[in-house]
Amino acid sequence: MKELMLGNKALARGLFEAGCKVVSSYPGTPSTEITEEAAFYKEIYCEWAPNEKVALEVAHGASLGGVRAASAMKHVGLNVAADPLFTISYQGLNAGLVIFVADDPGMHSSQNEQDSRHYAMAAKIPMLEPADSAEAIAFVKKAYELSEEYSTPVLIKMCTRVAHSQSVVETAERIEPQQVPYVKDPTKVMMTKNSRDAHVRVEKRTNDLIAWAETADINRVEMGDTKLGIITSSTSYQYAKEVFGNNASILKLGMVNPLPQKLIIDFANKVDKLVVLEELDPIIENHCKQLGLDVIGKDTFPVCGEFSQNLVRECMGLDVADSDKLEDAIPMRPPVMCAGCPHRGVFYTLKKNNCMVYGDIGCYTLGAIAPLNAMDLNVCMGASCSGLHGFNLAMGEEGERHSVGVIGDSTFIHSGMTGITDISYNMTNSTIIILDNSITGMTGHQQNPTTGKNLRGEPAGKVNLEALCHALGFNRVRVVDPYDLQAVELALKEELEANEPSIIISRRPCVMIKGTVHNPPLKVVEDKCVGCKMCMKIGCPAISMKDGKATIDRTLCVGCDVCTQLCKVGALCPNNKEV
Repeated sequence: MKELMLGNKALARGLFEAGCKVVSSYPGTPSTEITEEAAFYKEIYCEWAPNEKVALEVAHGASLGGVRAASAMKHVGLNVAADPLFTISYQGLNAGLVIFVADDPGMHSSQNEQDSRHYAMAAKIPMLEPADSAEAIAFVKKAYELSEEYSTPVLIKMCTRVAHSQSVVETAERIEPQQVPYVKDPTKVMMTKNSRDAHVRVEKRTNDLIAWAETADINRVEMGDTKLGIITSSTSYQYAKEVFGNNASILKLGMVNPLPQKLIIDFANKVDKLVVLEELDPIIENHCKQLGLDVIGKDTFPVCGEFSQNLVRECMGLDVADSDKLEDAIPMRPPVMCAGCPHRGVFYTLKKNNCMVYGDIGCYTLGAIAPLNAMDLNVCMGASCSGLHGFNLAMGEEGERHSVGVIGDSTFIHSGMTGITDISYNMTNSTIIILDNSITGMTGHQQNPTTGKNLRGEPAGKVNLEALCHALGFNRVRVVDPYDLQAVELALKEELEANEPSIIISRRPCVMIKGTVHNPPLKVVEDKCVGCKMCMKIGCPAISMKDGKATIDRTLCVGCDVCTQLCKVGALCPNNKEV
Protein backbone atom coordinates (compact mmCIF):
# COMPACT_ATOMS: atom_id res chain seq x y z
CA MET A 1 0.00 0.00 0.00
CA LYS A 2 1.27 3.47 -0.88
CA GLU A 3 0.92 6.44 1.46
CA LEU A 4 2.45 9.79 2.25
CA MET A 5 4.65 9.41 5.30
CA LEU A 6 6.86 11.57 7.51
CA GLY A 7 10.53 10.58 7.46
CA ASN A 8 10.58 9.68 11.15
CA LYS A 9 7.33 7.74 10.83
CA ALA A 10 8.88 5.84 7.92
CA LEU A 11 11.81 4.83 10.11
CA ALA A 12 9.33 3.46 12.65
CA ARG A 13 7.58 1.59 9.85
CA GLY A 14 10.96 0.18 8.85
CA LEU A 15 11.45 -1.07 12.41
CA PHE A 16 8.08 -2.79 12.28
CA GLU A 17 8.66 -4.41 8.90
CA ALA A 18 12.19 -5.51 9.85
CA GLY A 19 10.91 -7.36 12.93
CA CYS A 20 12.39 -5.08 15.60
CA LYS A 21 11.25 -6.09 19.11
CA VAL A 22 12.75 -3.50 21.48
CA VAL A 23 13.20 0.28 21.16
CA SER A 24 14.72 2.38 23.96
CA SER A 25 15.28 6.10 23.39
CA TYR A 26 15.38 9.56 24.91
CA PRO A 27 13.32 12.30 23.20
CA GLY A 28 15.16 15.00 21.31
CA THR A 29 14.12 17.10 18.32
CA PRO A 30 14.26 16.14 15.47
CA SER A 31 14.36 12.43 16.44
CA THR A 32 11.43 12.16 18.87
CA GLU A 33 8.72 10.92 16.50
CA ILE A 34 10.70 7.78 15.60
CA THR A 35 10.02 6.17 18.97
CA GLU A 36 6.57 7.71 19.37
CA GLU A 37 5.50 6.23 16.02
CA ALA A 38 7.11 2.86 16.79
CA ALA A 39 5.03 2.70 19.97
CA PHE A 40 1.85 2.42 17.88
CA TYR A 41 2.95 -1.11 16.87
CA LYS A 42 1.98 -3.55 19.59
CA GLU A 43 4.68 -5.94 18.35
CA ILE A 44 7.43 -3.50 19.41
CA TYR A 45 8.24 -2.80 23.06
CA CYS A 46 9.05 0.93 23.31
CA GLU A 47 10.28 2.99 26.24
CA TRP A 48 11.66 6.36 27.18
CA ALA A 49 14.92 5.80 29.04
CA PRO A 50 16.31 8.34 31.56
CA ASN A 51 19.02 9.35 29.05
CA GLU A 52 20.62 8.27 25.76
CA LYS A 53 23.44 6.29 27.38
CA VAL A 54 20.94 4.14 29.22
CA ALA A 55 18.78 3.85 26.10
CA LEU A 56 21.64 2.51 23.97
CA GLU A 57 22.71 0.09 26.69
CA VAL A 58 19.14 -1.23 26.93
CA ALA A 59 18.94 -1.70 23.17
CA HIS A 60 22.33 -3.42 23.11
CA GLY A 61 21.25 -5.70 25.94
CA ALA A 62 18.16 -6.68 23.95
CA SER A 63 20.40 -7.42 20.98
CA LEU A 64 22.58 -9.67 23.13
CA GLY A 65 19.35 -11.36 24.25
CA GLY A 66 18.73 -12.30 20.64
CA VAL A 67 16.12 -9.86 19.29
CA ARG A 68 16.44 -6.95 16.89
CA ALA A 69 16.61 -3.67 18.79
CA ALA A 70 16.97 0.06 18.18
CA SER A 71 17.66 3.35 19.91
CA ALA A 72 16.89 6.89 18.71
CA MET A 73 18.37 10.24 19.74
CA LYS A 74 19.35 13.64 18.42
CA HIS A 75 22.93 14.58 17.61
CA VAL A 76 23.80 15.93 21.07
CA GLY A 77 22.23 12.80 22.55
CA LEU A 78 24.84 10.75 20.72
CA ASN A 79 27.43 12.57 22.81
CA VAL A 80 25.81 11.06 25.89
CA ALA A 81 25.63 7.60 24.29
CA ALA A 82 29.20 7.72 22.99
CA ASP A 83 30.65 5.79 25.93
CA PRO A 84 28.84 2.50 25.25
CA LEU A 85 28.86 3.13 21.47
CA PHE A 86 32.61 2.78 21.07
CA THR A 87 32.86 -0.43 23.09
CA ILE A 88 29.76 -2.00 21.51
CA SER A 89 31.57 -1.53 18.20
CA TYR A 90 34.33 -3.78 19.56
CA GLN A 91 32.15 -6.25 21.43
CA GLY A 92 29.69 -7.01 18.67
CA LEU A 93 26.12 -8.23 18.85
CA ASN A 94 23.85 -11.24 18.83
CA ALA A 95 20.86 -9.88 16.89
CA GLY A 96 20.78 -6.64 14.90
CA LEU A 97 21.12 -3.21 16.51
CA VAL A 98 20.21 0.04 14.72
CA ILE A 99 20.92 3.48 16.19
CA PHE A 100 19.09 6.50 14.80
CA VAL A 101 20.75 9.89 15.16
CA ALA A 102 19.07 13.08 13.90
CA ASP A 103 21.29 16.06 13.13
CA ASP A 104 19.95 19.62 13.19
CA PRO A 105 21.69 21.79 10.56
CA GLY A 106 20.67 25.37 11.17
CA MET A 107 20.10 24.61 14.85
CA HIS A 108 16.32 24.90 14.73
CA SER A 109 16.12 23.35 18.20
CA SER A 110 19.67 22.65 19.37
CA GLN A 111 22.52 24.31 21.21
CA ASN A 112 25.15 23.29 18.66
CA GLU A 113 25.48 22.15 15.05
CA GLN A 114 27.64 19.03 15.13
CA ASP A 115 28.02 16.48 12.34
CA SER A 116 27.33 12.93 13.56
CA ARG A 117 29.33 11.36 10.74
CA HIS A 118 32.39 11.98 12.90
CA TYR A 119 31.04 9.47 15.42
CA ALA A 120 30.62 6.79 12.76
CA MET A 121 34.20 7.34 11.67
CA ALA A 122 35.61 7.46 15.20
CA ALA A 123 33.67 4.42 16.45
CA LYS A 124 34.34 2.63 13.13
CA ILE A 125 30.78 1.57 12.51
CA PRO A 126 28.71 1.84 9.33
CA MET A 127 26.37 4.78 8.83
CA LEU A 128 23.51 4.98 6.34
CA GLU A 129 21.81 8.23 5.34
CA PRO A 130 18.37 8.17 3.66
CA ALA A 131 17.25 11.05 1.46
CA ASP A 132 13.48 10.50 1.70
CA SER A 133 10.84 8.44 3.48
CA ALA A 134 10.96 5.53 1.05
CA GLU A 135 14.69 5.18 1.63
CA ALA A 136 14.09 5.50 5.38
CA ILE A 137 12.09 2.26 5.37
CA ALA A 138 14.49 0.49 3.02
CA PHE A 139 17.60 1.59 4.88
CA VAL A 140 16.30 0.32 8.23
CA LYS A 141 15.90 -3.15 6.72
CA LYS A 142 19.32 -2.93 5.09
CA ALA A 143 20.84 -1.73 8.37
CA TYR A 144 19.65 -4.85 10.19
CA GLU A 145 21.08 -7.06 7.46
CA LEU A 146 24.46 -5.33 7.73
CA SER A 147 24.32 -5.32 11.52
CA GLU A 148 23.88 -9.07 11.69
CA GLU A 149 26.20 -9.96 8.84
CA TYR A 150 29.09 -7.89 10.23
CA SER A 151 28.20 -8.05 13.96
CA THR A 152 28.11 -4.29 14.32
CA PRO A 153 25.69 -1.59 15.36
CA VAL A 154 24.60 0.48 12.38
CA LEU A 155 23.93 4.21 12.59
CA ILE A 156 21.17 5.75 10.47
CA LYS A 157 21.68 9.49 10.20
CA MET A 158 18.73 11.78 9.66
CA CYS A 159 18.55 15.55 9.41
CA THR A 160 15.70 17.90 10.21
CA ARG A 161 14.46 18.18 6.62
CA VAL A 162 14.31 14.42 5.97
CA ALA A 163 12.98 13.61 9.45
CA HIS A 164 10.18 16.18 9.24
CA SER A 165 9.22 16.08 5.56
CA GLN A 166 6.80 13.72 3.85
CA SER A 167 7.18 11.60 0.73
CA VAL A 168 5.50 8.54 -0.76
CA VAL A 169 6.30 5.10 0.66
CA GLU A 170 5.10 1.61 -0.10
CA THR A 171 4.54 -0.48 2.99
CA ALA A 172 5.06 -4.21 3.40
CA GLU A 173 4.29 -6.93 5.93
CA ARG A 174 6.34 -7.53 9.07
CA ILE A 175 8.95 -10.28 8.91
CA GLU A 176 10.18 -11.19 12.38
CA PRO A 177 13.37 -13.27 12.59
CA GLN A 178 13.67 -16.11 15.08
CA GLN A 179 15.17 -15.08 18.40
CA VAL A 180 18.89 -15.84 18.40
CA PRO A 181 19.92 -18.07 21.34
CA TYR A 182 22.29 -16.49 23.82
CA VAL A 183 25.60 -18.31 24.10
CA LYS A 184 28.15 -17.41 26.75
CA ASP A 185 31.30 -16.06 25.09
CA PRO A 186 34.23 -15.03 27.34
CA THR A 187 35.79 -13.02 24.48
CA LYS A 188 32.96 -10.50 24.76
CA VAL A 189 34.35 -9.25 28.08
CA MET A 190 36.14 -6.12 26.87
CA MET A 191 39.49 -6.18 28.66
CA THR A 192 43.18 -6.63 27.80
CA LYS A 193 43.67 -9.28 25.08
CA ASN A 194 39.97 -9.47 24.23
CA SER A 195 39.88 -5.75 23.45
CA ARG A 196 43.08 -5.90 21.41
CA ASP A 197 41.74 -8.81 19.36
CA ALA A 198 38.42 -6.98 18.92
CA HIS A 199 40.20 -3.95 17.51
CA VAL A 200 41.80 -6.13 14.84
CA ARG A 201 38.36 -7.51 13.95
CA VAL A 202 36.93 -3.99 13.72
CA GLU A 203 39.64 -2.92 11.27
CA LYS A 204 38.99 -5.98 9.10
CA ARG A 205 35.26 -5.28 9.28
CA THR A 206 35.84 -1.75 8.03
CA ASN A 207 37.77 -3.03 5.03
CA ASP A 208 35.04 -5.58 4.31
CA LEU A 209 32.39 -2.84 4.49
CA ILE A 210 34.37 -0.63 2.10
CA ALA A 211 34.41 -3.53 -0.37
CA TRP A 212 30.66 -3.95 0.12
CA ALA A 213 30.06 -0.24 -0.44
CA GLU A 214 31.72 -0.36 -3.87
CA THR A 215 28.80 -2.26 -5.39
CA ALA A 216 25.97 -1.72 -2.87
CA ASP A 217 22.71 -0.58 -4.42
CA ILE A 218 22.29 2.15 -1.78
CA ASN A 219 25.21 3.95 -3.46
CA ARG A 220 24.07 4.73 -6.99
CA VAL A 221 25.26 6.67 -10.03
CA GLU A 222 22.76 8.72 -12.02
CA MET A 223 24.46 9.80 -15.23
CA GLY A 224 23.41 13.02 -16.92
CA ASP A 225 25.54 15.76 -18.44
CA THR A 226 29.17 14.80 -17.80
CA LYS A 227 30.43 18.38 -17.70
CA LEU A 228 29.46 18.43 -14.03
CA GLY A 229 29.58 15.59 -11.52
CA ILE A 230 28.11 15.90 -8.02
CA ILE A 231 28.80 13.60 -5.10
CA THR A 232 26.17 14.01 -2.43
CA SER A 233 23.84 12.37 0.09
CA SER A 234 20.73 12.93 2.21
CA THR A 235 18.70 16.09 1.64
CA SER A 236 21.56 17.63 -0.36
CA TYR A 237 20.78 15.03 -3.03
CA GLN A 238 17.26 16.44 -3.28
CA TYR A 239 18.64 19.96 -3.72
CA ALA A 240 21.04 18.76 -6.41
CA LYS A 241 18.25 17.06 -8.33
CA GLU A 242 15.99 20.10 -8.14
CA VAL A 243 18.69 22.57 -9.16
CA PHE A 244 20.47 20.56 -11.87
CA GLY A 245 18.12 17.79 -13.00
CA ASN A 246 19.81 15.98 -15.91
CA ASN A 247 22.28 18.84 -16.39
CA ALA A 248 24.69 17.03 -14.10
CA SER A 249 25.74 13.49 -13.23
CA ILE A 250 25.21 12.49 -9.60
CA LEU A 251 26.79 9.92 -7.32
CA LYS A 252 24.23 9.53 -4.57
CA LEU A 253 25.73 7.96 -1.44
CA GLY A 254 23.43 6.01 0.86
CA MET A 255 26.30 4.75 3.01
CA VAL A 256 28.37 7.64 4.32
CA ASN A 257 30.72 5.55 6.45
CA PRO A 258 32.82 3.80 5.41
CA LEU A 259 32.95 5.47 2.02
CA PRO A 260 33.75 3.57 -1.18
CA GLN A 261 36.97 4.28 -3.05
CA LYS A 262 36.86 2.72 -6.52
CA LEU A 263 33.24 3.81 -7.05
CA ILE A 264 34.14 7.44 -6.36
CA ILE A 265 37.30 7.36 -8.51
CA ASP A 266 35.43 5.75 -11.44
CA PHE A 267 32.69 8.38 -11.20
CA ALA A 268 35.24 11.20 -11.06
CA ASN A 269 36.90 9.90 -14.23
CA LYS A 270 33.60 10.22 -16.13
CA VAL A 271 33.00 13.92 -15.43
CA ASP A 272 34.85 17.11 -16.26
CA LYS A 273 34.28 18.95 -12.98
CA LEU A 274 33.67 17.28 -9.61
CA VAL A 275 31.60 18.91 -6.85
CA VAL A 276 30.88 17.58 -3.36
CA LEU A 277 27.56 18.83 -2.01
CA GLU A 278 27.20 18.08 1.73
CA GLU A 279 25.87 19.95 4.74
CA LEU A 280 28.11 20.80 7.70
CA ASP A 281 31.62 19.28 7.70
CA PRO A 282 33.66 18.24 4.62
CA ILE A 283 33.58 14.50 5.33
CA ILE A 284 33.03 13.30 1.75
CA GLU A 285 35.20 16.11 0.38
CA ASN A 286 38.18 15.15 2.54
CA HIS A 287 37.75 11.50 1.54
CA CYS A 288 37.86 12.49 -2.13
CA LYS A 289 40.98 14.58 -1.57
CA GLN A 290 42.65 11.62 0.18
CA LEU A 291 41.93 9.66 -3.00
CA GLY A 292 43.85 12.33 -4.94
CA LEU A 293 40.80 13.88 -6.59
CA ASP A 294 40.41 17.56 -7.41
CA VAL A 295 37.02 18.55 -5.98
CA ILE A 296 34.98 21.67 -5.32
CA GLY A 297 33.54 21.66 -1.82
CA LYS A 298 33.70 23.93 1.19
CA ASP A 299 35.61 26.53 -0.81
CA THR A 300 32.24 27.10 -2.53
CA PHE A 301 29.58 25.90 -0.06
CA PRO A 302 29.29 27.02 3.60
CA VAL A 303 30.38 24.81 6.47
CA CYS A 304 27.72 26.36 8.74
CA GLY A 305 23.96 26.21 8.52
CA GLU A 306 21.31 24.42 6.55
CA PHE A 307 21.37 24.24 2.74
CA SER A 308 18.51 25.08 0.37
CA GLN A 309 17.90 25.00 -3.36
CA ASN A 310 18.55 28.73 -3.66
CA LEU A 311 21.75 28.51 -1.65
CA VAL A 312 23.05 25.81 -3.99
CA ARG A 313 22.14 27.94 -7.01
CA GLU A 314 23.85 31.01 -5.60
CA CYS A 315 27.00 29.15 -4.56
CA MET A 316 27.26 27.62 -8.04
CA GLY A 317 26.85 31.03 -9.70
CA LEU A 318 23.41 30.26 -11.13
CA ASP A 319 20.54 32.71 -11.41
CA VAL A 320 17.63 32.32 -9.03
CA ALA A 321 14.32 32.60 -10.85
CA ASP A 322 12.00 35.35 -9.66
CA SER A 323 9.41 32.73 -8.72
CA ASP A 324 11.95 31.08 -6.38
CA LYS A 325 13.14 34.23 -4.63
CA LEU A 326 12.20 34.99 -1.05
CA GLU A 327 12.89 38.70 -0.94
CA ASP A 328 10.04 39.79 1.32
CA ALA A 329 11.23 40.78 4.76
CA ILE A 330 9.72 38.20 7.09
CA PRO A 331 9.40 39.51 10.67
CA MET A 332 11.35 37.55 13.23
CA ARG A 333 9.17 35.54 15.59
CA PRO A 334 11.37 34.41 18.46
CA PRO A 335 10.14 31.52 20.62
CA VAL A 336 8.55 32.43 23.91
CA MET A 337 7.25 30.60 26.95
CA CYS A 338 3.52 29.89 26.68
CA ALA A 339 0.94 32.07 28.41
CA GLY A 340 0.62 30.73 31.93
CA CYS A 341 3.91 28.82 31.77
CA PRO A 342 4.81 27.89 35.37
CA HIS A 343 8.47 28.74 34.74
CA ARG A 344 7.77 32.42 34.12
CA GLY A 345 7.31 33.39 37.77
CA VAL A 346 10.57 31.71 38.75
CA PHE A 347 12.58 33.58 36.12
CA TYR A 348 10.90 36.87 36.96
CA THR A 349 11.93 36.39 40.58
CA LEU A 350 15.49 35.44 39.63
CA LYS A 351 15.85 38.55 37.50
CA LYS A 352 14.30 40.76 40.19
CA ASN A 353 16.91 39.49 42.66
CA ASN A 354 19.78 39.90 40.18
CA CYS A 355 20.84 36.26 40.37
CA MET A 356 23.47 34.61 38.20
CA VAL A 357 21.48 31.78 36.62
CA TYR A 358 23.24 28.71 35.26
CA GLY A 359 20.55 27.30 33.00
CA ASP A 360 19.99 23.97 31.32
CA ILE A 361 18.35 22.37 28.28
CA GLY A 362 14.56 22.52 27.94
CA CYS A 363 11.72 24.93 27.22
CA TYR A 364 12.84 26.91 30.27
CA THR A 365 15.93 27.92 28.28
CA LEU A 366 13.54 30.56 26.92
CA GLY A 367 14.03 32.32 30.25
CA ALA A 368 17.05 33.87 28.57
CA ILE A 369 14.84 35.86 26.18
CA ALA A 370 13.63 39.44 26.75
CA PRO A 371 12.01 40.79 28.78
CA LEU A 372 13.01 38.21 31.40
CA ASN A 373 16.68 37.99 30.35
CA ALA A 374 17.11 35.80 33.41
CA MET A 375 19.49 33.07 32.23
CA ASP A 376 23.23 33.69 32.06
CA LEU A 377 24.38 30.54 30.26
CA ASN A 378 23.73 26.92 29.43
CA VAL A 379 25.93 24.12 28.09
CA CYS A 380 24.35 20.68 27.96
CA MET A 381 21.89 18.42 29.78
CA GLY A 382 22.62 18.51 33.52
CA ALA A 383 25.44 21.06 33.36
CA SER A 384 23.50 23.56 35.48
CA CYS A 385 24.11 21.46 38.60
CA SER A 386 27.77 20.52 38.22
CA GLY A 387 28.56 23.83 36.50
CA LEU A 388 27.10 25.85 39.35
CA HIS A 389 29.18 23.83 41.81
CA GLY A 390 32.35 24.73 39.93
CA PHE A 391 31.30 28.36 39.61
CA ASN A 392 30.78 28.60 43.35
CA LEU A 393 34.12 26.91 44.04
CA ALA A 394 35.72 29.78 42.14
CA MET A 395 33.49 32.60 43.44
CA GLY A 396 33.16 31.49 47.05
CA GLU A 397 30.50 33.14 49.21
CA GLU A 398 29.85 35.82 46.59
CA GLY A 399 28.72 33.11 44.19
CA GLU A 400 26.86 31.03 46.73
CA ARG A 401 24.74 34.00 47.86
CA HIS A 402 23.75 35.18 44.38
CA SER A 403 23.86 32.18 42.01
CA VAL A 404 21.44 29.35 41.24
CA GLY A 405 21.21 26.42 38.88
CA VAL A 406 17.92 25.86 37.07
CA ILE A 407 16.98 22.48 35.61
CA GLY A 408 13.79 20.73 34.44
CA ASP A 409 12.42 17.52 35.92
CA SER A 410 13.22 15.37 32.87
CA THR A 411 16.67 16.91 32.47
CA PHE A 412 17.31 16.40 36.17
CA ILE A 413 16.65 12.67 35.81
CA HIS A 414 18.66 12.61 32.58
CA SER A 415 21.90 13.92 34.07
CA GLY A 416 21.26 16.30 36.95
CA MET A 417 21.40 13.73 39.73
CA THR A 418 25.15 13.22 39.46
CA GLY A 419 25.68 16.99 39.50
CA ILE A 420 23.74 17.58 42.69
CA THR A 421 25.50 14.59 44.24
CA ASP A 422 28.76 16.42 43.60
CA ILE A 423 27.29 19.47 45.35
CA SER A 424 26.14 17.59 48.43
CA TYR A 425 29.24 15.43 48.61
CA ASN A 426 31.73 18.30 48.26
CA MET A 427 29.57 20.85 50.10
CA THR A 428 29.31 24.11 48.24
CA ASN A 429 26.36 26.13 49.47
CA SER A 430 24.79 25.84 46.03
CA THR A 431 21.08 26.28 45.36
CA ILE A 432 19.42 24.26 42.59
CA ILE A 433 15.89 24.98 41.36
CA ILE A 434 14.16 21.98 39.79
CA LEU A 435 11.37 23.14 37.48
CA ASP A 436 8.92 20.27 37.81
CA ASN A 437 6.20 20.74 35.18
CA SER A 438 5.17 17.06 35.20
CA ILE A 439 6.24 16.39 31.60
CA THR A 440 9.11 16.61 29.12
CA GLY A 441 7.96 19.87 27.56
CA MET A 442 10.10 21.16 24.72
CA THR A 443 10.18 17.92 22.72
CA GLY A 444 6.39 17.61 22.71
CA HIS A 445 5.11 16.26 26.03
CA GLN A 446 6.80 12.91 26.51
CA GLN A 447 6.53 11.10 29.82
CA ASN A 448 9.59 10.72 32.06
CA PRO A 449 10.42 8.87 35.30
CA THR A 450 8.91 11.66 37.43
CA THR A 451 5.44 11.58 35.83
CA GLY A 452 4.22 8.15 36.91
CA LYS A 453 3.40 7.10 33.32
CA ASN A 454 5.34 5.22 30.66
CA LEU A 455 5.69 6.04 26.96
CA ARG A 456 2.22 4.70 26.17
CA GLY A 457 0.65 6.65 29.05
CA GLU A 458 0.20 3.58 31.24
CA PRO A 459 0.84 3.68 35.03
CA ALA A 460 4.54 3.32 35.81
CA GLY A 461 7.05 3.76 38.61
CA LYS A 462 7.34 7.37 39.72
CA VAL A 463 10.48 9.03 41.10
CA ASN A 464 9.82 11.10 44.22
CA LEU A 465 12.04 14.14 43.68
CA GLU A 466 11.96 15.27 47.31
CA ALA A 467 12.92 11.84 48.63
CA LEU A 468 15.59 11.45 45.95
CA CYS A 469 17.21 14.79 46.78
CA HIS A 470 17.20 13.93 50.49
CA ALA A 471 18.76 10.54 49.69
CA LEU A 472 21.49 12.28 47.68
CA GLY A 473 22.56 14.26 50.73
CA PHE A 474 20.40 17.41 50.83
CA ASN A 475 18.85 18.39 54.14
CA ARG A 476 17.16 21.46 52.71
CA VAL A 477 14.51 20.51 50.11
CA ARG A 478 11.38 22.60 49.69
CA VAL A 479 8.51 22.80 47.20
CA VAL A 480 6.96 26.05 45.96
CA ASP A 481 4.12 26.98 43.62
CA PRO A 482 5.65 29.16 40.86
CA TYR A 483 2.35 31.05 40.48
CA ASP A 484 2.90 32.43 44.00
CA LEU A 485 5.59 35.07 43.43
CA GLN A 486 5.87 35.95 47.12
CA ALA A 487 6.47 32.31 48.08
CA VAL A 488 9.04 31.88 45.30
CA GLU A 489 10.97 34.96 46.39
CA LEU A 490 10.91 33.96 50.04
CA ALA A 491 12.21 30.48 49.24
CA LEU A 492 14.92 31.88 46.96
CA LYS A 493 16.21 34.36 49.53
CA GLU A 494 16.19 31.86 52.40
CA GLU A 495 17.99 29.13 50.44
CA LEU A 496 20.63 31.53 49.08
CA GLU A 497 21.34 32.60 52.65
CA ALA A 498 21.52 29.04 53.96
CA ASN A 499 24.93 27.70 54.97
CA GLU A 500 24.45 24.36 53.26
CA PRO A 501 23.38 23.04 49.84
CA SER A 502 19.68 23.34 49.06
CA ILE A 503 17.04 22.33 46.54
CA ILE A 504 13.93 24.30 45.55
CA ILE A 505 11.34 22.32 43.60
CA SER A 506 9.06 24.61 41.60
CA ARG A 507 6.05 22.40 41.00
CA ARG A 508 3.10 23.07 38.71
CA PRO A 509 2.07 21.11 35.58
CA CYS A 510 2.72 22.51 32.12
CA VAL A 511 -0.33 24.47 30.98
CA MET A 512 -0.30 22.64 27.64
CA ILE A 513 -0.76 19.14 29.09
CA LYS A 514 -3.88 17.63 27.59
CA GLY A 515 -6.80 17.73 30.01
CA THR A 516 -5.45 20.59 32.14
CA VAL A 517 -8.31 22.76 33.44
CA HIS A 518 -7.58 26.49 33.29
CA ASN A 519 -9.12 29.42 35.10
CA PRO A 520 -11.17 31.90 33.08
CA PRO A 521 -9.06 34.51 31.28
CA LEU A 522 -8.36 37.78 33.06
CA LYS A 523 -9.63 41.18 32.01
CA VAL A 524 -8.24 44.71 32.18
CA VAL A 525 -10.16 47.38 34.05
CA GLU A 526 -9.25 50.27 31.77
CA ASP A 527 -10.27 52.95 34.25
CA LYS A 528 -7.69 51.63 36.70
CA CYS A 529 -4.88 50.89 34.22
CA VAL A 530 -2.26 53.65 34.27
CA GLY A 531 -0.10 52.19 31.48
CA CYS A 532 2.86 51.55 33.78
CA LYS A 533 3.72 48.33 31.90
CA MET A 534 4.56 46.41 35.07
CA CYS A 535 2.49 43.52 33.73
CA MET A 536 4.70 43.45 30.62
CA LYS A 537 7.78 42.61 32.67
CA ILE A 538 6.93 38.91 32.84
CA GLY A 539 6.85 38.57 29.06
CA CYS A 540 3.49 36.81 28.82
CA PRO A 541 2.32 36.60 25.18
CA ALA A 542 -1.30 37.09 26.33
CA ILE A 543 -0.54 40.65 27.50
CA SER A 544 0.16 43.59 25.21
CA MET A 545 -0.26 47.36 25.18
CA LYS A 546 -2.84 49.19 23.06
CA ASP A 547 -3.52 52.91 23.17
CA GLY A 548 -1.45 53.20 26.34
CA LYS A 549 -3.43 50.55 28.19
CA ALA A 550 -2.77 46.87 28.89
CA THR A 551 -4.89 44.42 26.94
CA ILE A 552 -5.33 40.67 27.37
CA ASP A 553 -5.79 38.13 24.58
CA ARG A 554 -8.62 35.92 25.85
CA THR A 555 -7.60 33.12 23.47
CA LEU A 556 -4.20 32.84 25.18
CA CYS A 557 -4.77 33.76 28.82
CA VAL A 558 -5.19 30.80 31.20
CA GLY A 559 -5.98 32.87 34.28
CA CYS A 560 -2.76 32.05 36.15
CA ASP A 561 -2.98 35.37 38.08
CA VAL A 562 0.79 35.94 38.04
CA CYS A 563 0.35 39.30 36.31
CA THR A 564 -2.16 40.44 38.95
CA GLN A 565 0.62 40.16 41.54
CA LEU A 566 2.63 42.75 39.61
CA CYS A 567 -0.17 45.26 39.04
CA LYS A 568 -0.04 47.83 41.85
CA VAL A 569 -3.33 49.50 40.89
CA GLY A 570 -5.57 46.44 40.67
CA ALA A 571 -6.29 46.84 36.96
CA LEU A 572 -6.10 43.11 36.24
CA CYS A 573 -8.76 40.79 37.56
CA PRO A 574 -10.79 37.67 36.66
CA ASN A 575 -13.60 38.22 34.17
CA ASN A 576 -16.20 37.01 36.65
CA LYS A 577 -15.13 39.41 39.40
CA GLU A 578 -17.14 42.51 40.12
CA VAL A 579 -15.12 45.71 39.90
